[in-house]
Amino acid sequence: MATEHTGGGTDVMDRELEQLLNGELTEDGDHDRFSHYAPKDKIVESAVTGKPIRALCGKLWVPTRDPQKFPVCPECKAVYESLRS
Repeated sequence: MATEHTGGGTDVMDRELEQLLNGELTEDGDHDRFSHYAPKDKIVESAVTGKPIRALCGKLWVPTRDPQKFPVCPECKAVYESLRS
């Protein structure tokens, strides 16, 4: 007897990725000129799945660039420092 699998799948992820690629989920502007802070596990998950994550400053993005090539986002840095204290 074969078991039919329903639900799950990648529909939601595919829709989010399509929205991201169409510019519906990203915010244009200065956010794209910085490297952002986000929880390390979320960055790793995004690298594996391609699913967008939210930075500490609120930017929604898929980390694809080398963060060493950009200055740190001042908003992310301020949030991070406030969390440390």
